[in-house]
Amino acid sequence: MKILVSGGLGYIGSHTVVELLEKNYEVVIIDNLNNSHIEVQSKINRITSKKCTFIELDATDYEGLKEICKMHHFDSIIHFAGYKAVGESTAEPLMYYYNNVVSTITLARVGIEEKINKFIFSSSATVYGDGVSPFNEDMALLERTNPYGETKAMSERILIDASRANPDFNVILLRYFNPIGAHKSGLIGEVPKGIPNNLMPYITQVAKGIREKLWIFGNDYDTIDGTGVRDYIHVVDLAKGHVAALESVKKSCNIFNLGTGKGISVLELVNTFMRVNKINIPYEITNRRPGDIAVSYADVSKAQNELNWKAELTLDDMVRDAWNFEKNLKKHLVDSS
Repeated sequence: MKILVSGGLGYIGSHTVVELLEKNYEVVIIDNLNNSHIEVQSKINRITSKKCTFIELDATDYEGLKEICKMHHFDSIIHFAGYKAVGESTAEPLMYYYNNVVSTITLARVGIEEKINKFIFSSSATVYGDGVSPFNEDMALLERTNPYGETKAMSERILIDASRANPDFNVILLRYFNPIGAHKSGLIGEVPKGIPNNLMPYITQVAKGIREKLWIFGNDYDTIDGTGVRDYIHVVDLAKGHVAALESVKKSCNIFNLGTGKGISVLELVNTFMRVNKINIPYEITNRRPGDIAVSYADVSKAQNELNWKAELTLDDMVRDAWNFEKNLKKHLVDSS
């Protein structure tokens, strides 16, 4: 089978491409390199001893996508190409709505026109809004607390309607919780451009001395220690969840949570990082960040029962692999200001 992976050089996309190649799928990556790095392609090839095809293209480019799909005759599309930072989406909503929603519409349109019958979408737990955890796939979605979450919810509705209108267009919506960690090789991981918007790369950059200290946004939530609680999942487990979705025989549109089913507070994560890696992380508490909620973790029983998938790696694995990747980075491709 030949798979089109949009955003395949990004953090989650690159780990998924590794898992696909190791299961002998043929992969073509499109990526505009807005928040990824061309060097990742050679690292994927090195890890797998196999080659993937890379084409620099924006996923909103309809004509470019049509040309690629006519050339390659894909069996499935996995769509990762979206901006993903909650705080940035609040500051730059139009950028998020255009990129995240238009790319979904464009890829779905081309997929339907070219008779690509499976579409796997990179969604998010943020679609649940400020609801009560554990979140399950049958819950009514509350109003989202940030534009990023709204773009994911809008994209889900678009894909659900597209699947209903086109019975051969089978969609799987994967609602991620909080991916962290890196490949055990230390070759690929999360390398944001600019100041990290996500917690783990900020922690590892503090550990490496690139950042002076970690800022923790709020310690007055109704949680075990006042800091936000999230369901952290190892990115390799998340990548394997995409392979399980790809290999399922689900028809129409189906939704699955991908998480561990356990909530961990920010301070618990920081303390685990320090314990496992034997390194101190100076931090300071500051005000809550707009758009954040107190607690978010998954009910993962549906993915376990219907996809035969569950997260296997521990929090210790996550923090160890994240730090191993950071230590192995010879050149930082980020603004250290």
